[in-house]
Amino acid sequence: MAKVKTLADLRKMKDELRSKISLRENSDNPESMVQIKVSMATCGIASGAKEVMNHLINELDSENIPSVVTQTGCMGYCYAEPTIEVIKPGEQPLVFGDVTLKKASEIIEKYIKGGELVDGIIPDSYETIE
Repeated sequence: MAKVKTLADLRKMKDELRSKISLRENSDNPESMVQIKVSMATCGIASGAKEVMNHLINELDSENIPSVVTQTGCMGYCYAEPTIEVIKPGEQPLVFGDVTLKKASEIIEKYIKGGELVDGIIPDSYETIE
């Protein structure tokens, strides 16, 4: 644990803890906010999924977009890693492949905020049977 040497250090720690608490509170009601699942199997991590996940968390937080970003295992799209699944409230999930930091920013700006589809969507080839 970091040592607190100044009031600024203490405030920084407070802000970091608040954001972690906020994430936990948001996870109680995820269907009311944007949900993003980042594929973090070996192939995803090797392709940069961890950096993409951190970028998404930071960008969504700085834009004050109510969201929950979580990691998941293999989505089966190893050829298109890093992959993310984005679920907007009341909409069907979309999976994006080959997500770079630039592409992640574009997904936030155009799709999440603007409702515009962007390149990189992996079409679903199945339907869920209920």
